[in-house]
Amino acid sequence: MAVTLVDGIVDVVTNVIGRVLPDPKAKADALQKLAELQQNGDLAVMAQQADINKIEAASADKFTSRWRPFIGWVCGGALAIQLVLAPLAVQISTIAGHPVPLVTMDVSLLSTLLIGMLGLGGMRTVEKLNGVAK
Repeated sequence: MAVTLVDGIVDVVTNVIGRVLPDPKAKADALQKLAELQQNGDLAVMAQQADINKIEAASADKFTSRWRPFIGWVCGGALAIQLVLAPLAVQISTIAGHPVPLVTMDVSLLSTLLIGMLGLGGMRTVEKLNGVAK
């Protein structure tokens, strides 16, 4: 949602710049400055999130330091159920002569979350390989 909000603000400001500044050079300079602000803001947010991640990972509190693995196990389990176990159960029940239709989940949200978690998992692997994580 944050990306959509930022993109919406950038679109509105771009339209305002296009209407207010008739000079092409001034318009180009203003759009360049807007792009720099957007990029710097995004980089600042990523840097802040990285700092938060480091603090959470170093926490002695089990609830704080282990929420990522919990979400990873939940996503992995749900994906395994939806993509492996449920189709297998339907096929076995059909072959046995008692077809059981199972409810399917919407995996779009699940896969989005899992892909994000896999990215974070990759960074954690790099930390472990570099000896940062104990």
